[in-house]
Amino acid sequence: MNKIYLLVILVLLPATVFSAMHKEEISYQHGDTELKSYLFWDDAFEGKRPAVMVFHERWGMNDYVLLRAEMLAEAGYIALAVDMYGDGRRTRSVDEAGKWMKQLTGDKNLWQQRVLSSYKKFLKVNGVDATKVAAVGYSFGGSTVLQLAYSGTDISGVISVHGNFPSVTSNQAKNIKAKVLVLHGGSDDLVPKKNIEEFSIALTSAETDWEMNVYGGAMKSFSNPYAGGYGIEGVEFNEVAEQRSWARTLSFLEELFVSDEY
Repeated sequence: MNKIYLLVILVLLPATVFSAMHKEEISYQHGDTELKSYLFWDDAFEGKRPAVMVFHERWGMNDYVLLRAEMLAEAGYIALAVDMYGDGRRTRSVDEAGKWMKQLTGDKNLWQQRVLSSYKKFLKVNGVDATKVAAVGYSFGGSTVLQLAYSGTDISGVISVHGNFPSVTSNQAKNIKAKVLVLHGGSDDLVPKKNIEEFSIALTSAETDWEMNVYGGAMKSFSNPYAGGYGIEGVEFNEVAEQRSWARTLSFLEELFVSDEY
């Protein structure tokens, strides 16, 4: 092909043809802990845009949370896969994961401050529209985004996917500014029904804008295709629930950031 002709074609083709997905490590401190989170964005989308924080399961910064962050970037958001443990740690050991998780969940102040440090860092990222930020979390991450909501942070919305239901005081519930979406497995026997009831009463009494979708037959970690590989009873992937919960995640984000009526 004539070189001049090829150059003309390249000039005339829309920029989106040459768009690329980007991944960048972002390191920052919370106390003595260095957090290594990962930023994803697709340069097919320009200018400031809505952004979503993504919080990992108990296993840490593994391929699953990175995959979800990339999927959100493909949908047009700037996404940050947040490191809650420090040093980008990840594991497949049930005992090790449990130890790391309990270091945070056992100290609710530390837990909230850790997630807030990432939120404040994210607001300063180039291209992030600080008025349009949401958070989605899976299992432990789902509980984490609820803690972010409980803190009273002025975030647009949070999505808890097969998370637990951390206890919430009436004052915390009244302070919630975020719209709350909970995506829960109907057969998740690892979450006490009492916790769900107390959560529902607290948020309803506080007149929080909240919603819970329950997927019949779905267990803990129903959205994660790798869930069965950990050998934990009651933890299992459910393809139908995964597809429905992901569709609701995307529609909820669209409601938050696009719809003038929401």
